[in-house]
This record gives sequence, structure tokens and C-alpha cells, in this order.
Amino acid sequence: MKAKGVRLHAANDLRLEEFELPEITDDEILVKVVSDSICMSTYKCAILGTEHKRVHEDVAEHPAIMGHEFAGDIVKVGKNHQEQFKPGMKFTLQPALNYKGTMWSPGYSYEFFGGDTTYCVIPAEVMELGCLLEYKGRAYYEASLAEPMSCSIGAFHAAYHTQMGVYTHEMGIKENGKLAIMAGAGPMGLGALTYALHRDVRPSMVVVTDINQDRLDRAEELFPVADYKKEGIDLHFVNTGSFEDPVAELIKISGGTGYDDVLCYAPVSAVVTQSSAILGRDGCLNFFAGPTDKKFSAEMNFYDVHYNSTHVMGTTGGNTADMIESLELTAAKRINPAVMVTHIGGLDAAAETTLNLPKIPGGKKLIYTHLSMPLTALDELRKAAAERNDERYNALADIVDAHQGLWCPEAEEYLLANFITEK
Repeated sequence: MKAKGVRLHAANDLRLEEFELPEITDDEILVKVVSDSICMSTYKCAILGTEHKRVHEDVAEHPAIMGHEFAGDIVKVGKNHQEQFKPGMKFTLQPALNYKGTMWSPGYSYEFFGGDTTYCVIPAEVMELGCLLEYKGRAYYEASLAEPMSCSIGAFHAAYHTQMGVYTHEMGIKENGKLAIMAGAGPMGLGALTYALHRDVRPSMVVVTDINQDRLDRAEELFPVADYKKEGIDLHFVNTGSFEDPVAELIKISGGTGYDDVLCYAPVSAVVTQSSAILGRDGCLNFFAGPTDKKFSAEMNFYDVHYNSTHVMGTTGGNTADMIESLELTAAKRINPAVMVTHIGGLDAAAETTLNLPKIPGGKKLIYTHLSMPLTALDELRKAAAERNDERYNALADIVDAHQGLWCPEAEEYLLANFITEK
């Protein structure tokens, strides 16, 4: 059957094109993709091409479908999987396959398997690894965002702490401890924040830093400080660019102790160094933001490593259990992944958006693969209605405005009912 998708042919060479999907085998599943959220990792893949560890060397001859944060409907199931999966089921998946020692992943490594497409074929290894997940929720975008949410969830679980003279790692962030999310007012930082505030093991203090005051103001609007104070969490939003000595200010906010857990969401040397400097005794720093520079480095205080047991680690992606946790917390309305989303668009906007992602302000860019729509900021829907002479955008704006300016199931349902151009 024919599919239309955005495929990688070489570094900085993304093409929206129609192509033929092969007939599925007994071990494969055909799916219809509905939504895909664009990840900064997808941008890195697009600009690096075969220099990226997950991209196959013959991508010019066998172009890879882009996108790995996707959800949709199962269309056809090979006979070896028909007991577990049925046509019509909604699905999402864990893209970090790590299959037989490879780094292959949808969105990087497969000719017929990825998220920025109308249809794709899920290969046997995904089911073998238990990475194809039935999704029973209402909105497809929540399933798409389960993958980026799982990355932050994994970071929380991978944190560890120690005791003097005891060589056992106590896994996870410190309960009732002090947490700093550095450069945390962007989409991934806000995802980490909604999880930190609503998970079972919670800190007593959360400090979110950034140098963009508009982003900090929006974050505080979504997460009112007074509301969380009532729940026993001391929440702060700090513009580190407004202080001559941001480290001293952050230490002061902590009450002089420093922080038990620090998540660094920017591959910027100065931010990494600040993250190291604010660690308290036995503090754990997770360098979350993956750099494109293979020689990226930053100063870290090794006196504290030796005498104060501070330590650094890094995580990339989450595992299947992290994704399931994200889906369950979302279904229970304990976390809201929509805090990450600031733009929506159609498949025709995916290539340009991916290649220019660092230049586009805001948070997550959500692509709906069966419609044609320029990338549109949620806070500019009314402007789009006027410019495009299209009242549907005003109707979307009404729904979004009624939900604190956030994307929501009602908005998605209106979009899918009124904007779809391709089946």
C-alpha cells in the first residue's frame, strides 16, 4: 500500500514523499500513525545523518522514516501476533529497542518504521521485546508524549544516593529532598516538573531555573506556587540570568544545604558547572541534555566528589516500564503531558519544523500525520484564523483557551473531526 512520510536521505536532507509499503509478514504489524511529537533528538538525527549512531550507513539508498514519539491505530496484524493485538486497537511504543546490541530505533534506523508518516510497518523485534503497547486512553497526543515523559521518568528512577561506608546505591530521587531542575522551563523540564510534583515519592522543595522570564512566568502560571505550598512542596521559579552569582542564590534558596538531586536540561557548560556547584552532600547530578559536540565538557568540583560524595550520571530515553508509568499517571490525571506542547501542525510541516527546531521558540511541536497544516502556535490560533480566513482555528482557540491555553483531548478531537484531509 502507499504511504506518505518524511524520510531522511542524508544529513540535512529530509523529504516528504510517497512510497510503497511492503506487505507485512506473519511477524509484523501494519499501523496507521495519527500523532507524532518532534524531539530534539530527531533534529540531531536530521542534521547529522549517518554521523548519528542510530542511522544506518546506506540511508541514501534506504531512507529512514523520521519520528519516534508516535501513536495511532493498528490496521493489520501478522498471524503470529493475532492473539495479543487486534485491528482497531490504539497503540504507542517504546522506541529504545536496544535489539541484540544494536542502537536501531524507529525514527532513525528503519526504512518502513517511524512516526512522521501516514502508515508504517512495525517489525518483529518490537513485539519480541514487548515494546508495542496497547493504548486505552482518549487522546493520541497523550500516548505520543508518553515517550518524552518516560525519558524524564527514567532520569528520576536512575538517580541514586549512598550512605557513608555503605557501598549500596539507594535508587531514585531522595524522598522529601531538595530537587533543582536546571534550564527547566522548556518542554522537557516542564514534563519533569509535572512528574516531580505528582509522583508517589516527592521532594519537599523543587527549584526550576531558566534565563527566559516569559517561559518561567508561563511555568508558574501552570504550576501555582501557592497551590503546591498547601501540599507541602516549596516551589520556586528562578531566573538565573538576573543574578550576578546564581549559584549563591540557589544555595540560599536551599537553606544553605544545596540540593539532593539536580537535573540539567541544557548542554551548556555554564549550566553544567552551576549544577555541580549547587549539589549538597551525596547530591546526584543527572546530565540529561545530550550534546551534539562529541568533545563537550564542563568543570565539576572534584573536591566535593571526594569529600561530599557528590556524583554525576546521565540518562538517555526511558524504558518500557517508564512509558507504562507515564501512561498510567496520565490516565489517572495525575500528570498532564500537555504542558510540554506549544505548537501543532500537519505532516507537511514536519520536515521544516525538524530541521529548524532549535530556532522555533516554545515547547513540543505536535504533528498530526493525516492532515495538512502549517506549524501553528497554540497562542496564535486566532491570528491563524484571520490570516487563513478559516473559522476552524477560532473554534480550536476557544477550546484551548478553556484549558489554560493547553492542548487537550477536546481540541484533538475537534482537529481530527474537522481538519483531516487524508485517510
